[in-house]
Amino acid sequence: MIVERYYEDLSCLHLNTLQPRAYYVPCSDLDTALSENPRAKSARLQMLNGNWKFSYHSSIYDVKDKFWEQGYQYSDWDDIPVPSVWQTQGYDRHQYTNVRYPFPYDPPHVPHHNPCGIYIRTFEIDDSLKSFRKHLNFEGVDSCFFVWINGHFVGYSQVSHCTSEFDITDYVHTGENTIAVLVLKWCDGSYLEDQDKFRMSGIFRDIYILYRPQQHIRDFTVTTALRDAYSKADVNVRLEFFDREIPVEYSLLDMDGREITSGDAPGGQIQIRLDNPILWNAEQPYLYSLLLKTGDEVICEKVGIREIAVINGVVCLNGRRIVFRGVNRHDSDPFVGYAVTFEHILKDLTLMKQHNINAIRTSHYPNAPYFTELCDKYGFYVIDEADLECHGVVTLYGSDAHYAKLAGDPRFLDAWVDRARLLYQRDKNRPSVIMWSIGNEAGYGKNPEAALAYLKNADRTRLTHYESTRVFPDGHVCDYSNLDVYSRMYSSVEDVEKYCLDEKNEKPYVLCEYSHAMGNGPGDLEEYLQLTEKYRKFCGGFVWEWCDHAIYMGKTVDGKDKYYYGGDFNEFPHDGNFCVDGLVYPDRRVHTGLLEYKNVIRPARITRQADGGFVMKNMLDFVNLKDYIYIRYEITCDGKTVADGEINDPSALDVQPHTAKPLAIDIPNLPKGRRFIRFIYFRKYGSALVPSGHELGFDQIELNSFTPYKFEPVTDGGVDYEEDDKFIVVYGRNFRYVYNKLTGVFDKMTAGGLSMIEQPMQYNLWRAPTDNDRRIKNEWLACGYDRIIPRAYKTEVTIKDNTAVITSELSISAIYLQRILNIVSEWRIDPAGRIYCKMDVQKNPATPFLPRFGIRMFLPREMDTTEFFGYGPHESYIDKRRASYMGLFRIPVKKCHEDYIKPQENGSHYGCEWINVFGNTGGWEIKAVEKPISFNTSVYTQEMLTETRHNFELKESGYTVLCIDYRQSGIGSASCGPDLMEKYRLNEERFAFGFCLFPVIK
Repeated sequence: MIVERYYEDLSCLHLNTLQPRAYYVPCSDLDTALSENPRAKSARLQMLNGNWKFSYHSSIYDVKDKFWEQGYQYSDWDDIPVPSVWQTQGYDRHQYTNVRYPFPYDPPHVPHHNPCGIYIRTFEIDDSLKSFRKHLNFEGVDSCFFVWINGHFVGYSQVSHCTSEFDITDYVHTGENTIAVLVLKWCDGSYLEDQDKFRMSGIFRDIYILYRPQQHIRDFTVTTALRDAYSKADVNVRLEFFDREIPVEYSLLDMDGREITSGDAPGGQIQIRLDNPILWNAEQPYLYSLLLKTGDEVICEKVGIREIAVINGVVCLNGRRIVFRGVNRHDSDPFVGYAVTFEHILKDLTLMKQHNINAIRTSHYPNAPYFTELCDKYGFYVIDEADLECHGVVTLYGSDAHYAKLAGDPRFLDAWVDRARLLYQRDKNRPSVIMWSIGNEAGYGKNPEAALAYLKNADRTRLTHYESTRVFPDGHVCDYSNLDVYSRMYSSVEDVEKYCLDEKNEKPYVLCEYSHAMGNGPGDLEEYLQLTEKYRKFCGGFVWEWCDHAIYMGKTVDGKDKYYYGGDFNEFPHDGNFCVDGLVYPDRRVHTGLLEYKNVIRPARITRQADGGFVMKNMLDFVNLKDYIYIRYEITCDGKTVADGEINDPSALDVQPHTAKPLAIDIPNLPKGRRFIRFIYFRKYGSALVPSGHELGFDQIELNSFTPYKFEPVTDGGVDYEEDDKFIVVYGRNFRYVYNKLTGVFDKMTAGGLSMIEQPMQYNLWRAPTDNDRRIKNEWLACGYDRIIPRAYKTEVTIKDNTAVITSELSISAIYLQRILNIVSEWRIDPAGRIYCKMDVQKNPATPFLPRFGIRMFLPREMDTTEFFGYGPHESYIDKRRASYMGLFRIPVKKCHEDYIKPQENGSHYGCEWINVFGNTGGWEIKAVEKPISFNTSVYTQEMLTETRHNFELKESGYTVLCIDYRQSGIGSASCGPDLMEKYRLNEERFAFGFCLFPVIK
């Protein structure tokens, strides 16, 4: 063995590393310390990023040469960028697994075929820095590593997402030096790093040297406390020194750079008392600057004054209740994997802020240290989570499978506490961090209890969080005294409500994961928002998750982007597309799910009272609406704006957080038609991430109700029919329709000499399963919803009032299965070829709820444009329509498709009162006659969307596929959450469906 087996030794987590400390950047001068990005400008920080020489080996046993020795020849090795993960650089292979370990379960051992990578480069140390101590920092290496400098062994470390720091002073010299790093894919720590993600390896975060004076501030801890009804603040700083105590001068500056106070730090202690401090919160992230000056070093630390506490079961910041409108975020990029940059992170935070998100859970490991600095600056609440998950223990065979298998294993006690310690020590001064989380999906027992106890002993100023507390070793008596919140994931609305109603439950309830955003979804966000309004104990939650995880694999020959997910790399085990579950696509294009979330968590809400007046509520936690938004409103009639206005008067918008007041709006006399008023909220004052005038959300209010269309046949001309055993041919002066008496729908339809359908019309129950249909789809398939066969028992045709009337009695079944539906249909065709259809439908109560019910038509591809009055412009469903509004929309059929990486149902529009589908020569006009209907137009069939694994593999059908639906079942979030709510299921045992279908010839 070329190296010691520290990677399988739980008694050796780190070797020769410095004690963990707070993250900061030492600078040589005041201007650099106060600059926007001292990390990039400080002369005391030397980045070692860039091209390194690299040698990959499929097993550590294949490494035979002492590559770290001086004079070793490596010039013919490959080049690799650092930071990076080697899987994105053409080595090893990608693997996505959610739960199962990618190696045999045999702790602390890992396979002998343990891939590894060797990194070597040279670096220069300037003669001017020879008197300084040199501290080598690795901010992220997966999974463990050994390091040598100039042929000398420096040390070993693990914990992939935490900083490891080494004092290399005795190993370096001025001039050229050589560093060699050996990284292993797996180590004993990998048993605690079984997070739901692609598994990647290498030096994936920055590596740098800090130059420190021989005596310097080693570490410091900043805490703030509020008193006298939050009108006074104490800022306390405890300094720790290397070698010996040295004189320290401090000064505290406000955000404008004005000095508030200054002094020295006798005994390494600083105590600052402030009257009327400006407090930090996510809506107003005010930061002071604390300067710590020694003889030849300056450190600038941003200080946010705030107090987080649980008051009477309510999570409060600075004495006020806060609600988490949050997301879970992984480090993920389709090109560089884990190796996300400052720019990547800033883009994520910008999108989040622009979509009203105020909180982030770092699932399930600490992010780069500057991530929480950015959250301080831009205003996000952070649940900072330790690098810990061991979900794979639940997949062991038989009785060995137990969630708490490692949580109660004494061999892992030190490792568990070590991960909590590394988390706390690095991020302890960040005001955005309001909760520590000791990990995810790892069970409960003595190990997590010890980690929680460490955090509580170290930090009484923050709350503690851990969700996986329900499963513990047999006989273990659980200690929950160091847990501050009651956390669950994917609870139903009913379960949250049940907890909040039980007065014995004293802890706040947080959903650390909910509303799984996989594919088309989530569809249940509004219900959870309403729970935060109803129960103060419920402090909101964190949608799973921020981004789709996928690997970019170039373009197809026809220019489509190719994204791969689990199983596409022939890996085992894998979990398919379960990683493609975000609110944004891998490249950060926005899903409709994020637009939905944005409007659910909008900063204001306007409702109409029974007396016709309007009431506006402030949904924010700290800011008065007059300082946050202005409003534009538009009144529409039949989709066209007939009146508009702006509300920017501070007195009208003077609404304190979580209060409401009347809003006066003068509505003029309006023309007849379908009338709505829409209030659109815009950001009043710009911030660093959200410009002034950015749209924050809207409310739309109906001013009059839907009036069903009344079919009145035309009287000009005549209509006649011919009939045989199979067909009824109805014709008039300008049309000819062939009705199939065996199936109960039309096989052929021509009008004005044009073929109006390219295939026979079909009854339609199936939708391409969404990811959220992953469980119910098995019931749908078992009941044959994807392969229905209509069977007409009786069909009659008459001419009545110059209109052909066809009535059929039929059923819908599947091969070898019982009836699903009984239908009585009536089709009326007038002399102009206009059709009125009415159906009375009875569903077999023994069958599962329906995906949809309606009619499918295969139109000529030339009919390539859709115009409708309904919920748009985005896809909309009964439970996923908050990002859409009732209006008049015109969309090319191709753009109706939402291009999910794994194809599935998409692009439907809910609540439509009329629809036109047309091309240059003609098309169809559809009108709702019973109540508003849903529809979908696509260039793909449901079968194609069902059977195709990737969006880039889709080929157009050659038709415009039109689905006219009574409605669809809702979307929900059952891909990893509760079943679809009963009220959103299409499960009525009897219902009536009606629409008009008019041919339009140009």
